[in-house]
Amino acid sequence: MSDWERSSTVRVVPPARARRLAKVPFVELADGRLQGVVSSGSDIERVYVSSVAAGTFTFACSTNNNRPCGGARGYFCNHIRALIGEAVLQYGGERVARYMRVDLPDGEPGVLELHGAMSAARPSQGDRGAAAPVFSRFLRHLAYLELAPSTAPLPEMQWFPPTRAVA
Repeated sequence: MSDWERSSTVRVVPPARARRLAKVPFVELADGRLQGVVSSGSDIERVYVSSVAAGTFTFACSTNNNRPCGGARGYFCNHIRALIGEAVLQYGGERVARYMRVDLPDGEPGVLELHGAMSAARPSQGDRGAAAPVFSRFLRHLAYLELAPSTAPLPEMQWFPPTRAVA
């Protein structure tokens, strides 16, 4: 275990497999959704914020400035397909299926099985209101990557309670 992992109070979970960050730079299972940021295939300066709700599979996809995705017209667009694929790489198919409440046969589900099961439920297109907080977390994530490695506390994290009592 590295020094950084020993000094951290949160257990670092390594990705299930290596990911390609160029297409999907940010993916998370949070707020009852699979959500993340997906790069545009046609414009290098455009990204899409995509999300799929756990259980209902209600989906949303829009640009970072809240313009609707042209491919999300009543069914999952390519951005959501890429998001599911990268989530499987990051967290593993079983964890994604469990979080999203997808009923699949035993075994490690892959991208095709997850996408197929969620699409078969005929999910509706939901509100794009989650795009702003997801994109904000992505930008915060990028800011942390620019920090030099250190075990010193971050000032913005000072509101967390101490993990041990001082004698």
